[in-house]
Amino acid sequence: MKLIDARQRLAEENATHTGTAGVSANNGCLGFRPAFRDRTTARIYPSCYADGRAAPVHVVDGLPPEVVEGRDAAGHVLRIKESIESGFIRDGRFFTRDEAIEAA
Repeated sequence: MKLIDARQRLAEENATHTGTAGVSANNGCLGFRPAFRDRTTARIYPSCYADGRAAPVHVVDGLPPEVVEGRDAAGHVLRIKESIESGFIRDGRFFTRDEAIEAA
């Protein structure tokens, strides 16, 4: 299984989608909430902090152990499964970043 540097990947995705509805800062007003989906299992995980509070942006520290592949000494998520993709939930449906742009 390939391990992915989670924070680096999110930074790259945000840079790619800057100025579009593919980032939380530009789509929250449209009812989108940041989330993650496991492409293998189709499970959706709302973005949240490690303590379970909803996060306004994509935060990996709240992902469940089954998708986390590495943590640092303080318990922060470093790597996640390759099958995890970031996106958004709106009206009970998961949207990839590109789908959120189209829906906006």
